[in-house]
Amino acid sequence: MPAEPIDSPIADALPSDAEPLRAGIQSVEVGFELLNALSEAPGALMLRDLAAAAGMSAAKAHRYLVSFQRMGLVIQDPLSTRYDLGPAALRLGLASLARIDAVRLARERIDALLAETGHTLAIAVWGNQGPTMVHWVEAPQSVPVTLRLGDVMPLLTSATGRCFAAFMRHQERDARRIEPMVQEELAHLKNLPRSGLPLVDVPRNPAEVQAVLEETRQRGLARVVHSLLPGVGGFCAPVFDAQGRLALGLVVLGSVATLDTDWDGPPAAALLRCARQLSSDLGHA
Repeated sequence: MPAEPIDSPIADALPSDAEPLRAGIQSVEVGFELLNALSEAPGALMLRDLAAAAGMSAAKAHRYLVSFQRMGLVIQDPLSTRYDLGPAALRLGLASLARIDAVRLARERIDALLAETGHTLAIAVWGNQGPTMVHWVEAPQSVPVTLRLGDVMPLLTSATGRCFAAFMRHQERDARRIEPMVQEELAHLKNLPRSGLPLVDVPRNPAEVQAVLEETRQRGLARVVHSLLPGVGGFCAPVFDAQGRLALGLVVLGSVATLDTDWDGPPAAALLRCARQLSSDLGHA
């Protein structure tokens, strides 16, 4: 029987050395530490800081980063020279988040909800940096809103953020993660002038934050009107899993000229009804 050619599929499937098939590729695992360090960092990092976080020398980290830049997994700011996650990393993350069962179930209901509300709808989940948009459907005749997939929403001035802040902050194990983010955003809002701005309903102190989040919990969903963008209103309803944790937020938003922003209006009622059915389908009592 003739010997198998060296470039045959069978030869390609065989290990090139004595290592077992499950040994993997160590360089991939080492390089991943850089991506993992970026994902856990609050923002872009200098080479030396990124290398230190990944437990390797700057020279070694730089070689990996050159390849990651070519693949779009990492980008480098030409002015600050800091490194951050790139568009390919975002696509991978969004694809992973979008395949969560809760998101799949929510997406299956979006078309019916769109027909019922007539306004732009979105799905948000909690990502590394906060509540993140993972699915977006615009109504045919809606006013375009300058938000994109992958956008991280502010916790105190968006309906999505308020929904996550209210229902995650209320659970002790999640509060430790979200509380510093609330305080950081509040510190920024405190410095904004109260007059001369088109934005309204913006909390400026801990008491106002508590009032907004408590109203969100009492109503069962969050609302903003002119808080995130002038002329735009929206609601976000929470969807809970079988363990009672917030799985995602269902969002409806649009121009205040056409979107009924009343707490008991049809859009809010339809959104809340859909969110509660989704929670039930996920096993939430």
